[in-house]
Amino acid sequence: MPTALITGITGQDGSYLAELLLKKGYNVVGVARRSSTVTNERISHILDDITVVQGDLHDQGSLLALLEEYKPTEVYNLAAQSFVPTSWNQPALTGDVTAIGVTRLLEAIRFINPKIRFYQASSSEMFGKVLEVPQRETTPFYPRSPYGVAKVYGHWITVNYRESFNLFATSGILFNHESPRRGLEFVTRKITDGAARIKLGMAHDLHLGNLESQRDWGFAGDYVEAMWLMLQQEEPDSFVIGTGETHAVREFCEIAFARVDLDYKKYVVQDEKFYRPAEVDLLISDPTKARTILKWEPAVSFNDLVSMMVDADMARLKKQQAN
Repeated sequence: MPTALITGITGQDGSYLAELLLKKGYNVVGVARRSSTVTNERISHILDDITVVQGDLHDQGSLLALLEEYKPTEVYNLAAQSFVPTSWNQPALTGDVTAIGVTRLLEAIRFINPKIRFYQASSSEMFGKVLEVPQRETTPFYPRSPYGVAKVYGHWITVNYRESFNLFATSGILFNHESPRRGLEFVTRKITDGAARIKLGMAHDLHLGNLESQRDWGFAGDYVEAMWLMLQQEEPDSFVIGTGETHAVREFCEIAFARVDLDYKKYVVQDEKFYRPAEVDLLISDPTKARTILKWEPAVSFNDLVSMMVDADMARLKKQQAN
């Protein structure tokens, strides 16, 4: 039974990846920072099947100890300060975790067992002020937030360790991926939760930022399969993962509110306080390389993704009301 170690297992991607690896017969070890409040909501249904241990990308010693004790064959680094607006408020923290934390983990792998296969979660936010549409593996980076800058560092240090030390270090440049497990602070969940609350009489309106922002949105459950596939290849490489389609926040609102028989125009308020200091341009992926080499295709359509998220928020809030 192979062992996989996942940092950030309590997050959206970590929970879906853990489910996938369990189905494939892995022994799954999840790394989570110590906190006074337990945040195992996304993995509560699989807690009996995995091992959750304390570790921190700030702490080199804890990473060395984890690799020594659990001897993973694969390491998936999904941990990060990943909310873009927060990266403006806490830029140094974002850099220390999302950038330097990758180096600490790669150093631990190099020291303990250079044969470990490593996956780094890179981001489409690295493209920022895009220099090419659509974006592919060779598109230059131009990040527009401290988060994007930190992810560029994490991406290039992964490439550097691959080329300098012959590590099996891969990088998945994932475009926006969503699910019912997405945090409520992200615009997609803010929309689906807001639509459900308005439908159930729990709210009257929804304040959002730039409705014309466009993103390449896919289903997180599809994207974790691409992560796994990257570590099954003969050679390590970097891959863009996305749907190749782009949609505006306005379109997301339209579909979400229509799902509960509402007209978003009557409830959505565009509020400048939610605008980014520097907005990214048109983010749309060219996942040709992943489709060709990994044989990966997204299974869930944009409309089905939005509907899935609205339905889940409706069920959750109805349950809250019933209690």
